Amino acid sequence: MGENVRRVAFAGTPEFAAIALRALLAAGWEVPFVLTQPDRPAGRGMKLTPSPVKRVAQEAGIAVLQPARLKSEEDRRELLALPAPDVLVVAAYGLILPSEVLHWPRWGCLNIHASLLPRWRGAAPIVRAIEAGDAETGVTLMQMDEGLDTGPMVASVATPITADETAGSLHDRLAALGAELLVQVLPELPRHLAQARAQPAEGVTYAAKITPQERWIDWSQPAERIERRLRAFDPHPGAQALLRGVPLKLWRGQVLEGNGTEPPGTVTAVGTEGITVQTGQGRLLLTELQRPGGKRLPAAEFLRGFPVSIGERFTVEGG
Repeated sequence: MGENVRRVAFAGTPEFAAIALRALLAAGWEVPFVLTQPDRPAGRGMKLTPSPVKRVAQEAGIAVLQPARLKSEEDRRELLALPAPDVLVVAAYGLILPSEVLHWPRWGCLNIHASLLPRWRGAAPIVRAIEAGDAETGVTLMQMDEGLDTGPMVASVATPITADETAGSLHDRLAALGAELLVQVLPELPRHLAQARAQPAEGVTYAAKITPQERWIDWSQPAERIERRLRAFDPHPGAQALLRGVPLKLWRGQVLEGNGTEPPGTVTAVGTEGITVQTGQGRLLLTELQRPGGKRLPAAEFLRGFPVSIGERFTVEGG
């Protein structure tokens, strides 16, 4: 391992972070402890369930700390009583690290962020990049400071966003790229930190957390924008619309040429290929849908159990 970096602690919670932790362990790094969010209720039984990062750590026999917060001195006491690591790698941890923790490791804290900073700082960079129609995105390794994803950039790697990219498929690619980049940088981390670049002041955007209301499709938007949202919200939380008062999830769509004069949300055609809906600008062919309690289905199969007629209208919650 690197002459100057040996003990690499880790803070993260979801699968995106677990992939990086697995890569660290596979590369032979000593991980003295892991920080992750407390176990949360999940599944039909709402049983307390460990995070993906905790499961990886437990399988490897690594000590796990799960503070609910790190705001007060009492919250941080158990963590800071441990021997300081050489570096703390942070990936989608979910808690804000206070200054005392940021400056605790010998070489500070290194964040794996799923965008090409300074574009898409914040909570949902993968979703927002697809939703905005970005041609490319990537992963940035950043030395953390007290701002929101504002620290110096240590290394980055770019990747194109394909025309059929979903948040799920892009998540998996970026997680693998981030893990690979981390393992490449760590052996010579002090050199990389010395060459880190400040983020430019121009081009800053913020990837706000998805709100419950955003799940409901606004049919007055252009078809291209709606189609991107379907992909951006796949697999979570899923885009929704009401039809005959039934909340349906809409997973896939195809923008069609031409336009109509019907009110946005109106079904203008129904066939084996899908359900054509008028939008604020253009038409959208819905090709994969899901009814409550059902599975995601191709349109032809969905229509056999949920017939749809021309002239019906999709609406939003309360619409």
